[in-house]
Amino acid sequence: MQTRFSPPQTMPAGQSDYSFKALLAAFEDQFNDRLFPDTPAILYDAIDYALSNGGKRVRPVLCLMGNTLVGPLEPDAFLAAHAVELYHNFTLVHDDIMDRAPLRRGRPTVHIRYNTSTAILAGDTLQLYAFEYLNCMQGRYRQKVAAVFLEAALGVCEGQQMDLDMENMPLEAVSYPDYLVMITMKTSVLLAASLQMGAMIGGAGEEDQQHLYAFGKNIGIAFQVQDDYLDAFGDPGKFGKQVGGDIITNKKTFLLLKARELCSPAQQAQLQELLALPGDDAAKVPGVLQLYKDCKVDEWALAEKQRFQQIALQHLENVAAPEANKKPLLELADLLLNRGH
Repeated sequence: MQTRFSPPQTMPAGQSDYSFKALLAAFEDQFNDRLFPDTPAILYDAIDYALSNGGKRVRPVLCLMGNTLVGPLEPDAFLAAHAVELYHNFTLVHDDIMDRAPLRRGRPTVHIRYNTSTAILAGDTLQLYAFEYLNCMQGRYRQKVAAVFLEAALGVCEGQQMDLDMENMPLEAVSYPDYLVMITMKTSVLLAASLQMGAMIGGAGEEDQQHLYAFGKNIGIAFQVQDDYLDAFGDPGKFGKQVGGDIITNKKTFLLLKARELCSPAQQAQLQELLALPGDDAAKVPGVLQLYKDCKVDEWALAEKQRFQQIALQHLENVAAPEANKKPLLELADLLLNRGH
């Protein structure tokens, strides 16, 4: 299919190292060579600005890993990986608009650097180019890969709306299961789909695809539990941002929702008093953290992260692939879930 910006059609020569580091480098080499039209200049400048803001690139590398787990690395896996990363960046641009966020990774967000209308169009265009990359795939699996991608993309949008709804709901109206569904949709399904898409391209059977999807989904949930934990109890020097930021803004997290279940009625009343304090009140963060410890929410969070991690690892163990091929995924899971930041 003729496209407007020449997506990559070949793999790096002699690619045989399938570690996260090697696959990340291979993806970055191609991703950084992307070409967009010259006009309208402000639109494509805004897109380049959004895409140049770094990131872990976990989703596209998971797509490549899904391929190499079950077969040799295919050119179509790079196209699918590009689609996933472009779509992910679309969600970031639009999320920042909805959140009125001034910064992302220390730089002005796209709508601040340019304007809101251009940022909306930049996000829309990123999403459309993601679909164009998928259309460039040559394999007979193209339609099925696209279906997995579209289901995940829809889930992300639904999860974002759930998140917006929960922001405006009183704390007592949001349950832990509700929050878990939202996080799964907003965060985990794209991770899971990325891995499944790569596995489909590599030739994995349906059962193995489902195990890999479940692996990615549960790793994503475990990662979010850990992220919420680190926001409260992480080392500020390693975490890279203000510890207690979620408490300051009364953000609904795994910890806050579980605290309502684990705390006594008296402790719940104390929690409500602390949440009513302004964010800059010096007593707010230490008070909530002490309540979390008293109710053993910190211990629960670490155990919950471990629970989802073990579910993920069990699904990976059930995949009919050589153990050596699973090693990069195990290393990536360890990298994501055993961090101090």
